[in-house]
Amino acid sequence: MVGFAAEQGATLVLLPEYFAVLSADETLKLRHAEPAGDGPLQRFLAELAREHAVTLVGGTIPIVTADPTRVRNACLVYGVDGKQLARYDKLHLFNLNLGAESFCEARTIEPGDKPIALDTPAGRVALSVCYDLRFAELYRRLLPFDILCMPAAFTATTGRAHWEVLLRARAIENQCYVLASAQGGVHPGGRCTYGHSMIVDPWGEVLDVLPEGAGVVIADADPARLAQVRRDLPALANRVLD
Repeated sequence: MVGFAAEQGATLVLLPEYFAVLSADETLKLRHAEPAGDGPLQRFLAELAREHAVTLVGGTIPIVTADPTRVRNACLVYGVDGKQLARYDKLHLFNLNLGAESFCEARTIEPGDKPIALDTPAGRVALSVCYDLRFAELYRRLLPFDILCMPAAFTATTGRAHWEVLLRARAIENQCYVLASAQGGVHPGGRCTYGHSMIVDPWGEVLDVLPEGAGVVIADADPARLAQVRRDLPALANRVLD
């Protein structure tokens, strides 16, 4: 898929959260966790970026911690030369209790400690993961940025209710492009995710969407469009509270 996206002209590519290890079995990520800086998943991502000459935001992978019962949910970014440019560890850990459907990521994931944004050839990119999407203050801390990258695995239940409206809200309030790559379908153990990978422009318009299954969404993150929206409706410049 990375190769296909590159053939279509993509220079910035985003994979979904836990693209290689998503399951209803929460211990799977513990068994596949890698030390920071090396491991088969990290080598795979580095080679993909190098082979296809793209900036690759590698979804997330599990990275070992000092606690053998928990991992970091790490989003790694690689440049066109295959070198790691940045690492963001998911800050907000999913917590849901709907009776028959419940999640508590804190049991197996250690939260990150700081927000991360970086400069890329496509523009300044803010990193976040899945549940982070619900916390608008995170993105205010990261401003200014041009593109928000959001690898995710929203549940089918929460996705139907909230996914698109949250993505569009983050795009509108931060006047940025949102690139959201989402797991979609039924996974080992019966876990169901919502999918609907999409790209949203700074006006909140959905430019492309993939409801479910394997594929890509692609759009032009046009700097001129970004500047126009910020000029026509200068909400960021008009902020009063930090």
